[in-house]
Amino acid sequence: MMRRIGNLTAFFGADDVFSNWHPCRFSYHEVSFTCVEQFMMFSKAKLFNDEQSATKILATDDPKTQKIIGRKVGGFNLATWEARRESIVFVGCREKFSQNPGLRSILLATAPTELVEASPYDLIWGIGLGARDARISDKRKWRGRNLLGITLMRVREALSQS
Repeated sequence: MMRRIGNLTAFFGADDVFSNWHPCRFSYHEVSFTCVEQFMMFSKAKLFNDEQSATKILATDDPKTQKIIGRKVGGFNLATWEARRESIVFVGCREKFSQNPGLRSILLATAPTELVEASPYDLIWGIGLGARDARISDKRKWRGRNLLGITLMRVREALSQS
């Protein structure tokens, strides 16, 4: 669960409201989603014109299954995905937090802390370290890029303006 460490708010796991796996209903362009992971993998399938995977992703509310299907999207191109993934996740997170006032309040209450996905496994969206790892308070020792934390801070900033 969410943990304050100095000026950091560390989070990890589906039980945490900041996780893309956290169950949360929202819609975008008249499509309903059960979590940001589903939105992200659906958007990934659509980006590469894989309608079959997009349909399968919408048919399950299990984020682990959504991720597995998303990893097998046909026509996948890493450079294209890297260019678009952060804006896709920004939209998913923005919709999640703007359409759910309770979650929005929790996100806004983290200001001005730095949001950090304390995933020991994820070197892209997380920092590659767990919340209880002593290295977490030294950004130079992070193993990952923390793209989810950065994206959530952008969403927090946008929602604080509206």
